Amino acid sequence: MAHTVDTAAASTARLDLAKMRKIALASVIGTTVEWYDLFVFGTASALVFNKIFFPSFDPIVGTMLAFGTFASAYIARMVGAIVFGHFGDRLGRKSMLLVSLLTMGAATFAIGLLPDYAAIGIMAPLLLLLLRVIQGLALGGEWGGAVLMTVEHAPSTRRGFYGSLVQVGVPAGTLIANVAFLIVASSMSSEDLLAWGWRIPFLASCLLVAVGIYIRLNIEETPSFQAVKTAGAKAKMPFAALMAKYWKQVVLGGVATLSTGSTFTLLVASGVAYGKKELGHSESLMLWVVLSACALCFVLIPFFGKLSDKHGRKPIIYAGVIAEATLAFPMFWLMDTKSVALLFVAYLAMMTAFAANYGPIATFLAELFGSKVRYSGLSVAYMLSGLLGSAATPFITTWLLGLTGESSSIAWYILAAALASLAALFVLTETRHGNIDAVDEAPAAAGAATAGSTEATAAK
Repeated sequence: MAHTVDTAAASTARLDLAKMRKIALASVIGTTVEWYDLFVFGTASALVFNKIFFPSFDPIVGTMLAFGTFASAYIARMVGAIVFGHFGDRLGRKSMLLVSLLTMGAATFAIGLLPDYAAIGIMAPLLLLLLRVIQGLALGGEWGGAVLMTVEHAPSTRRGFYGSLVQVGVPAGTLIANVAFLIVASSMSSEDLLAWGWRIPFLASCLLVAVGIYIRLNIEETPSFQAVKTAGAKAKMPFAALMAKYWKQVVLGGVATLSTGSTFTLLVASGVAYGKKELGHSESLMLWVVLSACALCFVLIPFFGKLSDKHGRKPIIYAGVIAEATLAFPMFWLMDTKSVALLFVAYLAMMTAFAANYGPIATFLAELFGSKVRYSGLSVAYMLSGLLGSAATPFITTWLLGLTGESSSIAWYILAAALASLAALFVLTETRHGNIDAVDEAPAAAGAATAGSTEATAAK
């Protein structure tokens, strides 16, 4: 009899594991598609858009305008976080994931068909801006929903690991975007790349979107949302409820995550432009450097996510942010030697620091909020960090470099972002032990209570 029970339990565990893997795969693939669409635009901004959509401006001004269009999506992401967060907390996670993926795919495909400045004049950059805003709206709803699909389904002892798998979508999407541009750039002349070749990576996104939609159609709603729905406890206005109870977590969570956006955008956008224009490296070389760094990050993010399940979210994130601050100046010292080998070393070292910071941060943010407003809280906090960090980084670094002519000015900016994140992280509580399925309880508070009761029991 006991053997039968054990066998049934093992079978259930295997089914749960298979289900969890399917959910994680759906989230990773969908998020990879979304970030591919976003970062193929970032790569094009650094290499192409300043020439074909802003050709009548001074080169530095043209680059800043191209990056300004790149940054506009981050404002839209905040709006998307509020809108999709509202419906994600009211209607569920799954439906919002499908809508956001379709929206992003349509906007990216349309960019690939967009006439350039020579064809339609000022309408070209205006339409580019519009489509970029639509991309931002979609991503504002995508990321939070994908994180919740994994974190809210995951076993409590493995939330850090499964939440970090969603984060893999960032380097994976960037890697695929850079591979696409590397193949295109290396297979044609610069003239052909500017004339029509740049469109290929944008048009190809429709294939990735189709795969993402197919997989996401077959996943279930999360237990946390089902518990809220069953209890009849859904917030009527999730954003208002969020800001009434959790506004400190939103602000501090956004600032704590700021350094991830600053560092990653430096590596995949500003760093590419700097290496090409200031150091004289080829476009292909810079793309290979980013490709190698993203491949390393792909492996390290789940590793650090798993460590956060053992040691807590904050210690691992602390280590990553401190490493980013420590490497800010050495990274540029190595790059400025113009040595290709040291360029790779600089990128790989900083990407390792980023992975330690970024791996646990999704789960950490999700655990800060109660289940009734978690979609809104997680999304708004993360998109706030993007607005403060990722959106500002290309513009500020280009401006600082033009103003001072010194790479150290960029390093000071990265250091400042890291210090701001450390300060905010210090104020926030550890979240690893929280009960994220509790309908009326903040997970962070639950975590503190659990830790306290555990210590009391040990004392007895």
